[in-house]
Amino acid sequence: MKRKIIAVILTGLMVFSASSCGKKPAPSSAPEENTSNSDTPEDTSSDISADNTLTVWTWDPNFNIYAINKAAELYAADGHEGFHVDITEIESQDIETKLTTIANAGELDALPDIFLIQDASFQKFAQNYPEIFTDLTDSGIDFSQFSAAKTSYSIVNGKNMGIPFDSGTAVNCIRTDYLEQAGFTVEDFTDITWSDYMEKAKIVKEKTGQPMLTAKSATPDIIMMMLQSCGASLFLEDGSPNLDQNDVLKECMSIYVQMVKDKTLEEMPGWDQYIASINNGTVASAMNGCWIIASVEAKEDQSGKWAVTNLPRLDSAPNATNYSSNGGSTWAITSQCQNKKLAQDFFKSTFAGSQELYDDILSKGALSTWLPAGESSIYEQPVDFFGNDAIYKKIVEYSSEIPSSVTSPFYYDARDAMCTALSNVIQENASLDDELKTAQETAEFNISK
Repeated sequence: MKRKIIAVILTGLMVFSASSCGKKPAPSSAPEENTSNSDTPEDTSSDISADNTLTVWTWDPNFNIYAINKAAELYAADGHEGFHVDITEIESQDIETKLTTIANAGELDALPDIFLIQDASFQKFAQNYPEIFTDLTDSGIDFSQFSAAKTSYSIVNGKNMGIPFDSGTAVNCIRTDYLEQAGFTVEDFTDITWSDYMEKAKIVKEKTGQPMLTAKSATPDIIMMMLQSCGASLFLEDGSPNLDQNDVLKECMSIYVQMVKDKTLEEMPGWDQYIASINNGTVASAMNGCWIIASVEAKEDQSGKWAVTNLPRLDSAPNATNYSSNGGSTWAITSQCQNKKLAQDFFKSTFAGSQELYDDILSKGALSTWLPAGESSIYEQPVDFFGNDAIYKKIVEYSSEIPSSVTSPFYYDARDAMCTALSNVIQENASLDDELKTAQETAEFNISK
């Protein structure tokens, strides 16, 4: 998902053996427990009417697949007897490859009824290949009940083209024992500015020997969260890249570079090393989308030593807030869906209407961007690992405060160019202004191809 769609990619990833004209995609090759409603007996799946079945492409058996299976179970129990989802487990990047190939080859009959796609990629596909998607604006789904920032990823030309799913709401998970050693509390890191955060991070480093933050090198997630926190973007409203004249971006990058110089932010060579730094106690906090909580909780012996709060806000940027996001995904109903009314009602009743669903999948770390879910008593329950704080209710509240920003189908072109500039400034002590000028030219060139 990291590159602009350039051409037809006819690779061995595509399997069209059972997707000839007018037919559904082949049944899943994944294990049977991942390809049907968990309450549907394995030996009766072939008896289920195709008129009451929706085919799905998604990934991750313990997260996305579990969630849509649970949604199907609840929908079937709520007066839709025999309803079934036929899931094909496909990795996220492979779904994008298949969509690209299908659209460029004009083989739309090979599409499933439903697929899941990363938020950062949604605009790219919906704008480049609108023929893949079903317009959901008048589907009866109440999109106002989702976080505005989340919904913006799937709005194209004023139309709702997807159903928001999991939350990427950003959180600042902090080691309270390290803060105590440095003479601080969680409140000292709540609702603060980045300049205040940077000064306190120096004290934490001095007193504990640990950096305040770690980050995977060449992956500027922290900078992107800073931008989102004030509704800023790498693009202008007209869709053109905005790097070298972007004062907010310069403020974000300057903070990041300075923290690396201060050794209060340590870059890790890979994702495994990044997660290890969180788990082995060699960093004082983890700042990322709320999905990072599952990794933080992996070390049970650290229970009670962590807390969750919001992000610092930029000092100079207009509309600065302490709230942001990173990651997440969205469901789409394809133009070839054999029963669009069924698919729309399914989503209206579950991912856009079922508190019971979100209560259940919370156990898998799936936090809702459907705002009514935050009213559930489940979200209000204290979490022992995080000092008995009701962190899930807190995160839902954060999600409602995230500013929307300009999105683009060329997100990764601009992001990768900015990332190269950041690396050159850190590794080669290059001029930030010069590097952003080069990044601007690079992004413009790649987008024009």
